[in-house]
Amino acid sequence: MTQPLSRRDFMKAGLGAASLVALGTRPGFVQKSFGKTETARKILILGFDGMDPRLTSRWIQEGKLPAFRRLMAQGGFRSLATSVPPQSPVAWSNFIAGTNPGGHGIFDFIHRDPKTYIPEFSASATEEATKTIRIGNTIFPIKGGKVRNLRRGKAFWQVLEEHDIPATIFKIPANYPPVATRQRTISGMGTPDILGTYGRFRYYTTEPKEIREDIGGGEVRQVYVIGDRIEAKLPGPVNTFKKDRPTAEIDFRVYLDPRNPVAKIVIQDHEFLLREKEWSGWKRIRFSLIPTQSVSGICMFYLKEIRPNFRLYVSPVNIDPGDAALPISTPKSYAEQLDKKFGPFFTKGLPADTSALDNDVLDEGEFLQQDGFVLEESRVMLDHELGRFDSGLLFYYISSTDQRQHMFWRLLDEKHPAYDAALAKSYGGVIEKTYMEADAILNQVMGRIDKNTLLLIMSDHGFNPYYRSFNLNTWLRQSGYLQLTNEFKQEDLDIGFPSTDWSRTKAYGIGLNGLYINQKGREANGIIDQGADTDNLVREIARKLEEFTDPKTGDRVVLRAYVAKDVYTGPYLSLAPDIVLGFNRGYRISFSSPLGRVPKAVLEDNLSKWSGDHMGAAEILPGILLANQAVKADSPALYDLTATIMDVFGIEQPKNMIGTSIFKE
Repeated sequence: MTQPLSRRDFMKAGLGAASLVALGTRPGFVQKSFGKTETARKILILGFDGMDPRLTSRWIQEGKLPAFRRLMAQGGFRSLATSVPPQSPVAWSNFIAGTNPGGHGIFDFIHRDPKTYIPEFSASATEEATKTIRIGNTIFPIKGGKVRNLRRGKAFWQVLEEHDIPATIFKIPANYPPVATRQRTISGMGTPDILGTYGRFRYYTTEPKEIREDIGGGEVRQVYVIGDRIEAKLPGPVNTFKKDRPTAEIDFRVYLDPRNPVAKIVIQDHEFLLREKEWSGWKRIRFSLIPTQSVSGICMFYLKEIRPNFRLYVSPVNIDPGDAALPISTPKSYAEQLDKKFGPFFTKGLPADTSALDNDVLDEGEFLQQDGFVLEESRVMLDHELGRFDSGLLFYYISSTDQRQHMFWRLLDEKHPAYDAALAKSYGGVIEKTYMEADAILNQVMGRIDKNTLLLIMSDHGFNPYYRSFNLNTWLRQSGYLQLTNEFKQEDLDIGFPSTDWSRTKAYGIGLNGLYINQKGREANGIIDQGADTDNLVREIARKLEEFTDPKTGDRVVLRAYVAKDVYTGPYLSLAPDIVLGFNRGYRISFSSPLGRVPKAVLEDNLSKWSGDHMGAAEILPGILLANQAVKADSPALYDLTATIMDVFGIEQPKNMIGTSIFKE
């Protein structure tokens, strides 16, 4: 039986990027002067994460997206087939590598270690120093560690580099750390905060509050007002220079005005005033590890309230782009140049703090203010990149279209269990307005490009409502495929299957869409023989999943139970889950099941603010594709866009790429 794994341990064992900052090395690539080939045509690709073809089409027809309408008239509008499953790191990897997941090895946000059954992040891994020397309580690395991008295969901009064609790749997901290249790239989704997590906010309050933790999440710290002053600590990375691996912290103080709703915050060399409901802007801070080593980060403060309850939100501490402790760009100077021109900017892969909204730390308006900073920053930097785009390819990514649909679908849809009529009056139009902001960005781009520029607008997937949660491991238990050592003890708190009886368990679920057979020779305690026994069990479970209906609605929960070897090809097929669940509209995996928990109920209403999603069957969640040249392909897929890039630049398509140019019949 495996030992219970706490969420904190999972975060350290997963991304583990915080450990890298204390390794004594600054990872990077040897940079050489990259000669530009002037290309007869340029390609500009705007990636709007999660834009849905149904919503886009509706608002085009209603005249609310005039720039999209103009572009559609030039080259057409297609649904863009997404990945199986339609998760962002999987879908963007399909586009990056020009393959399906069997060719790049990313099958989910979360994979598992078959030796331990413990969930781990799929896209990157951190290795600590392999050789160290200890003097007293201090550990010095002799041979530095590294952080690795786990996506296999060449990225399309690496292929362009081989042909001396320049490219700028701005925040494309699934590229942390950035793969080795002389092209200008900066990492996006998948980039951790300074702690090595997907982002953990801090909330300081005199009123105790409990946080429901999931991946990312946050921490509440209770504080006390003594003489109109508050003293607190801001946690940073784990200090791996120290034997006991303490968390590095920074002291700060808050001085409250005794009469007015204003406070002065003092942290390191910063002193600044904030009124209630005011954001601070970015503040650079530095965590000391040992006298010769420190780590720089950036964060924002938001003063929610002074009285009667003090409430202060501090954003996740982002990697400082001007002094990055972890690799976020190629060359390293690219992020530094952007920082010098624009000041600090969001580097955390998912910049909007959805966890803070979901836990009522930020309200809807405050979340939109924060994400407004993200979107405005994106527009300003896009304008900068457009100003120097004179050859080759420019890819530019926008996150707000995805994040806002996740959080505000409940106020667009009266059938959603979390629908709130009062909130809908103020925020029911957020998604529509976000699409209109995307239209304004497209209009900005269309006004800047010349006749030699091919413009492609794409999204990685569409969106669906998320009404009901499915606990896969509970279904497997009730169906006789997963057994517990104590049938009266439900595994609802600890992650990593601490009470599962592997000697009697045939299958288990890990990740947002993945199901694995407990197979001999692969899993540490496998019981199912490889070959016919595994194949028959896979088909049996897939059939039963597709037959299972929700007793509350009568609807099928799983629209497609994809058998991996039926839908994937390529050298990394062996890394795939045995079955990939494609949920029906309105359904999604629960928040517990992906980490190996076994709650009591198979199905539950989704009452969280995370109310829109895209974990369904690929067939019902396509993305969008528009171009300023006539698209000939009737049913293009993500990897077809990669083939299109090769075709436009006259490059022979690499053998591992499986797509076809969208401009060919």
